[in-house]
Amino acid sequence: MKNKALAFARAIRWRELLLDNAAWFAGCVLFSAGIIIFAVPNDIAQSGITGAAIMVNYLIHTPIGLTNLVLNIPLIIAAWIVLGKRFVAKTLWTTVMLSVCLDAMEYLLPASLRYSGDKLLASLFCGAITGAGLALVFMRGATTGGTDILARLVKHRFPHISIGRVILVADAVIVFAAAVVFKSKESALYAAIVIFVSSRVIDYLLYGAGSGKMLFIVTEKAGEITRSVITDMKRGITVLPAVGGYSGESKNMLVCAVRSSEVAELHKIIRQHDDNAFVVVSEAGEILGEGFSPPPA
Repeated sequence: MKNKALAFARAIRWRELLLDNAAWFAGCVLFSAGIIIFAVPNDIAQSGITGAAIMVNYLIHTPIGLTNLVLNIPLIIAAWIVLGKRFVAKTLWTTVMLSVCLDAMEYLLPASLRYSGDKLLASLFCGAITGAGLALVFMRGATTGGTDILARLVKHRFPHISIGRVILVADAVIVFAAAVVFKSKESALYAAIVIFVSSRVIDYLLYGAGSGKMLFIVTEKAGEITRSVITDMKRGITVLPAVGGYSGESKNMLVCAVRSSEVAELHKIIRQHDDNAFVVVSEAGEILGEGFSPPPA
């Protein structure tokens, strides 16, 4: 029985690994297509390190994917030292995958498929396609590096600064730099449109509207799930005693508030420990407190 249980656990892990990589690859392909078809021909920057790579490509014509990887290396090394190997391994893999896809798309997509025309249309479609690609990556618990790593590093050094605020500032710097590099205020405004549309598409595809989610988890593995949430997600969680109305059995109910972008990671943690957990996800219109918006003065 023990051997069968181990074999089943390995099969589940391999299945999850295959699904992860399929989603990451599809997301990277979509993101790269949006960049090469719409952003590059119209001199529109993206947010984060990819946006910086587009501007470097504009200035000295280096491959976008290779430049994206090179610019990420210092952040990845810092994250390896500060945040640990577990976080960096997955991020490094998806960053390499994205960089390869960007350069592959540059060579594989013919000029006839690249849109050079109305920049407003290019911005809207670029934001929609890249947002869909990032949503696929995020839903399997990964990121594409860049400002996400920077935000976590800043958060580690200055715990009172929110991750969202760091990413917002980094995106603002990229938008301002786009105006300087492309010598056009319009390019910066189009970059802002891409960032806004991309973020809205990610939220819509994965989680709907709202500033966050509240999860109620009824499980017999409360201890294991709680430890993983605190260790891996750096989120607080409340454990409440619960009794099944039909069975009369004593269980625990976990209550956890998370940002919308963290729901997929929490679902994955729950599945790892308890496939039979009963989970209710509700909309949180506003979340105040540590790790979220500060309470009103």
